[in-house]
Amino acid sequence: MPRSRGGGRGRGGQEAGRAELVSRSLQSAQHCLAGRDFGTAYAHYLLVLSLAPELRDDVKETFQYTLLKWAEELDSLNRVQDLFGCYEQALELFPDDEVICNSIGEHLFRMGFRDEAAGYFHKAVKLNPDYIDAKENFYRVANWLVERWHFIMLNDIKRNMTYHSAIQKVVRLGCKTVLDIGAGTGILSMFAKNAGAHRVYACELSKTMYELACDIVAANKMETGIKLLHMKSLDIAVPKHIPERVSLVVTETVDAGLFGEGIVESLIHAWEHLLLPPKPKGKDGNCKEYGQVIPAGAIVFGMAVECPEIRRHHRLGVQDIAGVHLPASVKFQSPAYSSVDFEETIEPYTTEKMSRVPGGYLPLTESFETMTVNFNNLQELKSLATRNPHQLSIPVIREGVLDAIIVWFVLQLDDEHSLSTSPHEETCWEQAVYPVQNLPDYFVKPGDLVMMEVSCLDCYLRIQNIRILNADRGMDVERGSNKNEEESLVLGSEAELCSALASLQTSKPDEVRQTCTLESTEIALLNNVPYHEGFKAAMRKVLTSLTPDKQLQIMDVEGLGGEVNSGNAQDGSALPDPLYVLDVSEGFSILPIIAGMLGPVKPYSSVEKEQHRLTLDLISEANHFPRDTLEFWLRRVEDDGAVLQRPKSDKLWGIIILDVIEPSGLIQQEMMEKAAISRCLLQSGGKIFPQYVLMLGMLVESQTLVEENAVQGTEPTLGLNIAPFINQFQVPVRVFLDLSTLPCIPLSKPTELLRLDLMNPYLNNSNREVKVKICKSGQVTAIPFWYHVYLDEDISLDTSSETSHWKQAAVVLENPISVEIGQEVVLSIQHHKNNISITVKQ
Repeated sequence: MPRSRGGGRGRGGQEAGRAELVSRSLQSAQHCLAGRDFGTAYAHYLLVLSLAPELRDDVKETFQYTLLKWAEELDSLNRVQDLFGCYEQALELFPDDEVICNSIGEHLFRMGFRDEAAGYFHKAVKLNPDYIDAKENFYRVANWLVERWHFIMLNDIKRNMTYHSAIQKVVRLGCKTVLDIGAGTGILSMFAKNAGAHRVYACELSKTMYELACDIVAANKMETGIKLLHMKSLDIAVPKHIPERVSLVVTETVDAGLFGEGIVESLIHAWEHLLLPPKPKGKDGNCKEYGQVIPAGAIVFGMAVECPEIRRHHRLGVQDIAGVHLPASVKFQSPAYSSVDFEETIEPYTTEKMSRVPGGYLPLTESFETMTVNFNNLQELKSLATRNPHQLSIPVIREGVLDAIIVWFVLQLDDEHSLSTSPHEETCWEQAVYPVQNLPDYFVKPGDLVMMEVSCLDCYLRIQNIRILNADRGMDVERGSNKNEEESLVLGSEAELCSALASLQTSKPDEVRQTCTLESTEIALLNNVPYHEGFKAAMRKVLTSLTPDKQLQIMDVEGLGGEVNSGNAQDGSALPDPLYVLDVSEGFSILPIIAGMLGPVKPYSSVEKEQHRLTLDLISEANHFPRDTLEFWLRRVEDDGAVLQRPKSDKLWGIIILDVIEPSGLIQQEMMEKAAISRCLLQSGGKIFPQYVLMLGMLVESQTLVEENAVQGTEPTLGLNIAPFINQFQVPVRVFLDLSTLPCIPLSKPTELLRLDLMNPYLNNSNREVKVKICKSGQVTAIPFWYHVYLDEDISLDTSSETSHWKQAAVVLENPISVEIGQEVVLSIQHHKNNISITVKQ
């Protein structure tokens, strides 16, 4: 008995000791948190939870906070192994915690592990469908993992039926072993299996799409007949990965420029290593003895067009912008401009849905054939990448401005079935666009010839050295698109060469000292005159209000922008400090130079690329800025993550320019946080530009947006169950829209949805309801939105205007809502961490 009583006291003592240790550890953890020692606090919480798991619910929120702060610290120190070790420990304690799952996903995404990040974001959303942070993160990563064209193509019933018919035909003729290259969702593999193929192999490089295909194939009960491989077709070997050479390869690894997804390289490898030999000409025999490819070939077509929308995104149309002269020594070009230097392979074209391009386009030539390719001929495929460029001379049929060569193709699946990507067809495809740049004159008329060279060098379709043979003057000898300056023009005949030489001007043009490559949206921004004039007027107002009259009188306002910064007035006395202006807008911007020309201003630019800095220096020089008037802020800031700082320890900014709207039509990330910091860095009377933004929207019926956002049941996929799986990756917001050409029926007038005030945050409302009156009966499927950006009360910019470099966006409803004329619909608008959600209350 005494021994028993002693054991009881021992257990009681142990419990008391454990409780005391837990209590002391909790106190230590809280003390460490107060001192921002998150690592030690995290260790104390781990001890607490291991000793007292019953306290999990009590300390959960504080533990989450501690973990996230400690993870940020480990991330900043690049202690990656320790970082994920902490998360593993946390998940053992809280395996179903959506906050921890979301945080792991954020770290993985920043490190470039998008597939893994998506898994954690998806898990967090499943654990808590109302967790906004996880939903927004999942939507963001979904666009990377499952590109939007998958939905559009799967909804293209004509495309699906044509492929289905061609595959069914050849399988029934005896091609019973099939390899699907770039399988995506596996739809072509399932067509082959349903047609009677004995063995189907399918390869897909994307981890997300591979896993999606596995789920889809299993859901359609074909997992035993289709072998899925998570790898590139170039890495497949027989018999290591598949046991045999196949009689049929099916693929749709083509882009708008036909060759951009590597179809030539993959088919060369397939013919050499994976396919049975092709059937010799004139030879009879069963299909199963020979190899073939679907598609069998393609014909590529082109057309020269006038298109103001393409022009303003790829060519600078102004030489003076709000008083700033752009010198001839600076040449701007878009990324679609392609050099013949192939060391860095870039896509030499952009893409457009030409049937929906704002302002339309005008054909300047008839459509013409640029190239044909036979995918069933190995030698032809091999010669494509090494074949010399061939020249085309295309007669002009209509006068106009030569802006681009647009390209499409007819994909010949076999001798009976084909698909066209022409802009005149109802198709899911966009067209490839080759903008014309660097000609002395772009005007053409009937009788002229548009000349170009076509090749498939480095397995991209290249249309280069575009130039005009003028009927009156001979060749325009300035180089056309896509040739180096020093290259001489290759002409079609001696007569053409003589004519071109005769038309040469003897005066040498201004020497180009700097070539500046800008994104197409940046060129459109430079061409946006109202944008720059608006900023100029708004900045002048602030300058006038903050600068003494005497100081302004010293300035030749339009002509001697930087002279005030020399520090002395004409009478030798020191001038007051200039107005400090910081432009932290994204990408290339000349706003600091415009500011510097308005008076006593010290402008700072935050451009990052050295090429852009050299260009701004040349523009400053051409506008008579004294040396070092314009400075580059990032050269002075040690931490790129802390761009918003004082100009000097004892000075504040007069103007801070923030980029509020992304070119895609969404609010910039961390915009409100940047505005909060900026307000603390302004001198009295200083301003943030823009001062506030109004978000406008309207209700529309648009079947186009519905079909571009989600697969519509089993009908377009010919009965295959694909929609529920891929639709997990649909996102509620479509971006980069042109509302002026979007096929839709407006059901309401434009309505103000939200105000975001950067200068007066107390005017902001993160949650509000808006009543919208229906002006036409129909089905609400989407809510397009855009912005009025107010630089001040009198000066605003409309992101939906014709001159805007911004696109628009739209919320697409999961389920359409029927409405009647005269009805009022209530919209709930939520603004959360720069993301805006719009829902319809019923």
